[in-house]
Amino acid sequence: MNLALFDFDGTVTTRETMPDFVRRAVPPLRRALGVPAFAPMFAGYRMGLVAGTTIRNAVTAFGFRGVPVARVRAAGRRLATEYIPTVLRPEALQRIAWHRAQGDVVALVSGGLDFYLAPWCEQHGLELICSSLEIRGDRLTGRYRGAQCVGEEKARRVRERYDLGSYERCYAYGDTHEDEAMLALAQWQFYRGRELG
Repeated sequence: MNLALFDFDGTVTTRETMPDFVRRAVPPLRRALGVPAFAPMFAGYRMGLVAGTTIRNAVTAFGFRGVPVARVRAAGRRLATEYIPTVLRPEALQRIAWHRAQGDVVALVSGGLDFYLAPWCEQHGLELICSSLEIRGDRLTGRYRGAQCVGEEKARRVRERYDLGSYERCYAYGDTHEDEAMLALAQWQFYRGRELG
């Protein structure tokens, strides 16, 4: 049996899905206030001056602090069923189907949030390793629960969950530098759809 590890945003999808989730899950007034407040930070990100983890921490703190969990879960389910199907890469779905047909263990390993990734993975019969937000009572705190599942954290969580030596082969699929540590775990590495030699 083999293990297949897939990044989500940009690998299985054609675009980042976290901004789409934020637009649906963050209360409208906060969204309106956040657009001008975060514009300089997003400009810095596009220029390579601000890390993605920094932006995600800031947006999460501003957008989700004190928001009811039920609201965010409902937004995540809607995103999984209504929006994500419109941005999927057919070739990635074919590759996932190929692995499943062989009886491989297929896991999504993503910096995205469980609110929308868990329902999507359930629909497709995939295992999931991803980021999640801290909850107190029935509300979000605005902080991540543990580290964001990007970079070396992806590889650490994969090693923690799977005994890599017990699989015949490990395949990994990614599209950014945040996937490199995960790709390094695999004998068969695919970056932006191309096999690395």
